[in-house]
Order: sequence, then C-alpha cells, then structure tokens
Amino acid sequence: MLIAPSLLSCDFSVFRDEIVRIDQGGADIMHLDVMDGHFVPNLTFGAPVVKKLRNATEKPFDVHLMISEPHRYINDFADAGADIISFHTESDSDIDETLKLIEARGVKPALAIKPGTAPEVVLPYLDRLYMVLVMTVEPGFGGQSFMPDMMDKVTFLKKEIGERGLSTLIEVDGGIAKDTIATAAKAGVDICVAGTAVFGAPDAREAITELRALCE
Repeated sequence: MLIAPSLLSCDFSVFRDEIVRIDQGGADIMHLDVMDGHFVPNLTFGAPVVKKLRNATEKPFDVHLMISEPHRYINDFADAGADIISFHTESDSDIDETLKLIEARGVKPALAIKPGTAPEVVLPYLDRLYMVLVMTVEPGFGGQSFMPDMMDKVTFLKKEIGERGLSTLIEVDGGIAKDTIATAAKAGVDICVAGTAVFGAPDAREAITELRALCE
C-alpha cells in the first residue's frame, strides 16, 4: 500500500517544512488538493504555490483538481511540476480533450469520481489512465467519515482492470485512518490518501508506518 498524505491537512504557515517532515516520515506520494470555491465550496491554492513547493521533495506530486474547468489549467500544473494530475468526471471539461492535454505534457493522467458517480463512467478511458481516484467522502473538506460502500466501486474497477490486463492503480481519498485503511486494502486499493491520520499524529513517521502495517 502506498501512503499519500493529503497536504490539505498540514499547517499551511509552514507548508514547505510540512512536506519535508512527511517526506522524512516515509510518505510515498504528496497529495495536493486544488479547489476553486466553485466545483467544491472550499478554496485552497493554485499552480504558483505548487511550483514553489516542488523542490522541497523528490516524491511524486499527485495533484487532485477539484475545479470546474480543469482543461484550462493542465499546462499550469504540468509546468509547476505535477507528476500525476487527476480531474473529476463531473467537471465541465470534456474528459477526452482534458486527458489529451495531460498526455501531451507527459504527466500521468487520472480520473476522479465523487461518491454519487457510478464507476462505469471511467471505463471508456481506463486503458489511458495511470490511476482512478475513488472519493470515499464528498470532496471539498478534510476530516469527513469514510464511506465503506465506496469499496464496491474499487472491487468493480479492480476486476475490470484485471480482465483488461491493465496496470491502472486505484486511489481512495477521504476518511482513511487506522480503523478504515484495512478495509481499503482488502478491497484492492493501491494508494490511500490520508490527511488527519498523518498530520494530526504526534509522529508522522510512526503514523505512516502504522497505517502501512495495517494493510498487511
């Protein structure tokens, strides 16, 4: 299991230091939630902030665009150093055209689906995706409770990926903690985004190690 701490839960007053801290704590991926105050009610940060933080770590930057028109900003986030860009099927951007923009920049493309969205929506694009992000809470705010019924989507997608002989990864985001991560692992999740469980712990390394151990 790969652990991707969600920087949405970090102390923004020492943003760079927080990245260094969880890097040294054993994080596999840095998950950056970009929100526009329109697609979701919250507002976070944009490409200029991501660019400034990029040299704080060599770990992959997993940029999750919770914005209405992701196609308008793909080049900005690619220039900022994103390694993975996920955007929502529910956004206003054409999925095929947005994937083409990501592919053209050599960034790993991913699609994200909200809890109310059926997983079948990603099937026409599955062979082009590095990852599918299954939201296990409603996107927009941290600290929400994990929705275990979302694991049915994971199981469905893992079966389809296996039948097609693909290597597409499944990531889940929302409510991942010590009491939920084993459920995600059992369903076949490859990457768990964890916010409060890492940043709210006294020791990030200990928290990440424990989360990973619970998946074994």
